[in-house]
Amino acid sequence: MSQEQKSSSMAPVMCVVGARPNFMKMAPILRALAAHQPPIPALLVHTGQHYDTDMSKKLFVDLGLPQPDINLEVGSGTHAQQTAEIMRRFEPALDEHKPSCVLVVGDVNSTIACALVASKKDIPVAHVEAGLRSYDRKMPEEINRVLTDQISDRLYTTERSAADNLGREGIDLSRVCFAGNVMIDSLEASKPHARAPSQTLAAHGLDAALVAGNYGVVTLHRPSNVDTPESLTSLLGVLGQVAKDLPLVFAMHPRTRSNIDRFGLTGLIDPARVAVLPPQGYLEMLGLMAGATLVLTDSGGLQEETTALGVPCLTLRENTERPITVEQGTNTMVGIDPQAILAGVAEILAGRGKRGRVPEYWDGRTAERIAADLYAWLGT
Repeated sequence: MSQEQKSSSMAPVMCVVGARPNFMKMAPILRALAAHQPPIPALLVHTGQHYDTDMSKKLFVDLGLPQPDINLEVGSGTHAQQTAEIMRRFEPALDEHKPSCVLVVGDVNSTIACALVASKKDIPVAHVEAGLRSYDRKMPEEINRVLTDQISDRLYTTERSAADNLGREGIDLSRVCFAGNVMIDSLEASKPHARAPSQTLAAHGLDAALVAGNYGVVTLHRPSNVDTPESLTSLLGVLGQVAKDLPLVFAMHPRTRSNIDRFGLTGLIDPARVAVLPPQGYLEMLGLMAGATLVLTDSGGLQEETTALGVPCLTLRENTERPITVEQGTNTMVGIDPQAILAGVAEILAGRGKRGRVPEYWDGRTAERIAADLYAWLGT
């Protein structure tokens, strides 16, 4: 059978997205599947875990993602409710389309839910971004990562140390393929289209002069950081101190904004020094980060993106599932201790911030390697 005949007879790969980080990872994979010779048929399933419709649509446009073939429209809920509802709605889609495999990315509830349904129905599972570990089981994402890897048949890693993590957990390393970081594929493709920071602020009626010189970017969303008045008060206080020396652009997660209002902490934010924005599209955030002097965040994705951009990053967490961003990149773990955060900022403002280097296979071609391997693996 020729390659063309083999491709035309191949059942589609069912590609699952659910939340914002998934979109950045899946966009280049879908393009690579289509560009592979022969093309690899694919179906895009959006679980609807990311339920901000306007933002979801904008991310699809920014990243050049096709509209989903299937939208499960699950929406919000507790972790248990959301995971269970995704499983309930995903199973009929599997029965109808009978894919050659289910490809999941990252570590959100959609990832483990769809992988579990597929595995129970004896449909192969491929996991992109496998093997990352924070070793903090209090993080829901850590549970999702560990369990998804255990039931996946093909595991694509972003860094070589991930294979060591998988091996320690008893996973046969013949199932593991080091492909690189597909998130960087989206970043490299999108850099020429990134929005100017001044345009982003002006679009929200904010003073664009704030980003005319040095400025920092802030994101906070981890429950451990924003769900108690003590931790959120402390972090807003230290950000206020940072803002005296360096104006900040704070792209504020809805939960963070809600808690600031609920705890009565609005007065800790000086609007003259901190520009508060709603969650931003991919091209807006990319432009803000690329022009920043530093980034303060508790996001895993931003640790990777700042390393690729060469922008110093201070991570407001005690651990990271992306140690390569610390070992080779621009990331420094400072936790939530005010003095450690202020010391980290002072280092960067003094010109001693990390510049690091771009890790192996963070080269914008990861999706091509995944497509080539996936085609060969499905053929066997």
